[in-house]
Amino acid sequence: MSKMKKKKRHIGRKILFGVEIVVLLLLVGALFVYAQINKKMDKLDMKDDEKQELQVQMNENISGNEVLSGYTNIALFGIDKRATDGGYGNSDTEMIASINNDTKEVRIVSLYRDTYMRVDEDSEGNGIYKKCNAAFNIGGPEKAISMMNTNLDLDIQDYVAVDFSAMSKIVDCLGGLDIPLTYQEIIHTNNYCKGTSEETGTSYDPIPIPDPKPENEAEIYGTYHLNGVQVTSYCRIRQTASMDMGRTERQRRVLGLLAEKAKKSSLTTLLNVLDEVFPMVQTSFSKSELIKLGSSILSYKFGETIGFPASYVMGPEVTKPVTGLDCLIPTTLEVNVRYLHEFLFASEAYEPSDTVKIRSDFVADKTGFGNTSVKEEWQRFVKERTEEVSDDTSGEESDIYTEEDYDGYSDDGSYEVDGE
Repeated sequence: MSKMKKKKRHIGRKILFGVEIVVLLLLVGALFVYAQINKKMDKLDMKDDEKQELQVQMNENISGNEVLSGYTNIALFGIDKRATDGGYGNSDTEMIASINNDTKEVRIVSLYRDTYMRVDEDSEGNGIYKKCNAAFNIGGPEKAISMMNTNLDLDIQDYVAVDFSAMSKIVDCLGGLDIPLTYQEIIHTNNYCKGTSEETGTSYDPIPIPDPKPENEAEIYGTYHLNGVQVTSYCRIRQTASMDMGRTERQRRVLGLLAEKAKKSSLTTLLNVLDEVFPMVQTSFSKSELIKLGSSILSYKFGETIGFPASYVMGPEVTKPVTGLDCLIPTTLEVNVRYLHEFLFASEAYEPSDTVKIRSDFVADKTGFGNTSVKEEWQRFVKERTEEVSDDTSGEESDIYTEEDYDGYSDDGSYEVDGE
């Protein structure tokens, strides 16, 4: 039952979702707990204790890069693989977790799912540009990581992916979460709950709708105790004015609240979380790698998080005429990659690869949104080129095939398969 409590918002630290669930138990340090983890980790979708070597692409100047070698970069996916979907499923959430190997600071970047990027290529090597979350649907984690690496000059080789129902299970195992909600969020959460409940097979009570309606529908109305279905629905809201930017912010808020609640939970509760959630987790890490990663949790310092891209244009009236999609166009990819590397790796003078520049130029030429469209606060990342970009990549600047990319989501939160 949803109960409203008047109390201040408490937002926990931003964390590594998926991996954090594994490493929380390592805090107790007892051999018994280690044995329990070792046993329960057998439920993870991994190949015994062997490393799952992914066939992912990287840009030529990135492999062995001195700066990046000081960081461990991991792709985090929230997969929306419904029972009626026979493919990989849509990547409803895409994040990059970057761990500084020396300082142990962890920074997280949410990749906006509607970002217009090169996600694949046709039989002749010409780039196919769509919303970036299409990459996971096309080729699973390998294609999605390759999309991240080649568009953003990264060296990601590992991932953790969690199924659509995992969030609901975790929240229920931990006894629910208290979340501040606006009037708009109450309405949209209730709209999403019906579909979420059907897919997870769990029940919920609608959140009481304030009466009368408040004047400012975007202002926090109160704090509500939500169950798994409700929290998962809250994380999927995209219909407020902040759109995908607000959605990713809500996701990071929930992850912080989950971390704080999990750390106060009993060992029995945490083991129950593992039993319920591990069957929904896929990863390229071996068991020993996860345990090694988790052994450093006490020294991790969770830092800032951002959304990518920082500079962009959006709105169907602007993007559809030039891309055929209601998407988000980075202005420019080159500028945003410079900012990304400064944020993650403190690379203030980072120069993007030729691959990134070629793709950036292609999108700018195709859409008409180039350096003059870069937002004022990001103009410092606009650099005049002193030499021509070397185009030695077949098909990169050729015209592409683009079609209306329907991701299956309607405005009321329901889901349809194959656009039907």
